[in-house]
Amino acid sequence: MGVTDAPPTGSPPPRPGKRPQRATSLLASMNYAFEGVIHVLRTQRNMRIHLGGSVAALILGVSVGVSRSDLIALVFASALVIVAEMINTAIESAIDLATSGFDIRAKVAKDVAAGAVLVTAGNALVVGYLVFADRVSNPTSRLIVRVRDSPLHLTVIALIVTLLLVIAGKAVTGSGTPLSGGLPSGHAALSFAAATAILLVTAQVRHHVLIGSLAVLMALLVAQTRVEAGIHSVREVVAGGALGTIVTLALFQVG
Repeated sequence: MGVTDAPPTGSPPPRPGKRPQRATSLLASMNYAFEGVIHVLRTQRNMRIHLGGSVAALILGVSVGVSRSDLIALVFASALVIVAEMINTAIESAIDLATSGFDIRAKVAKDVAAGAVLVTAGNALVVGYLVFADRVSNPTSRLIVRVRDSPLHLTVIALIVTLLLVIAGKAVTGSGTPLSGGLPSGHAALSFAAATAILLVTAQVRHHVLIGSLAVLMALLVAQTRVEAGIHSVREVVAGGALGTIVTLALFQVG
């Protein structure tokens, strides 16, 4: 064996057919995904506009009493616009990394990605018009199946809006990571939103005091564990709890 054929000392030879893999937990993967959402919110004005429009559409849908099918249409149309904007941002970043000068193919790729956002935004406007046109022109119509008659649907909307506002809040403050730390606490916000919804839904149920007390206790325990683990400060937990409570109360009021 020649000198050049000797294996390097201090490290075993690599196994053929094996590729190094990074061990990533499910929580870490979700955290990276939320970081991507927050990055787009911080850097893209259109993303902030789309998110604000989505939240406004959901709140308006609750206030005028949309049906279940209309609510599904609003959620999917809003999500489609947000996803398209994120893909557009990812494509632009990749092209900017790969090219340093003008390239007609890069321009075409960016234009097509931007066109996809335009198409989805137009689709969302059409869906919004079809959903809200009759309700705005005839708000007293008795044919509307109001969402407030289905507390479960209203609770789901409250949790979705709370989550969107938590992500927006962390994008503004720039503290912590999406699933660990930062202002406000997402765990506390969702826990108190759920507890508030349980209090409102079970107001006319027998033993509602016991049920509501248990719900609030569970929310407090979630908040306390986040502080004890050193993930959040008391201020972050209080802010999250207040956010979840206020959003849920407001949606149940308008609904």
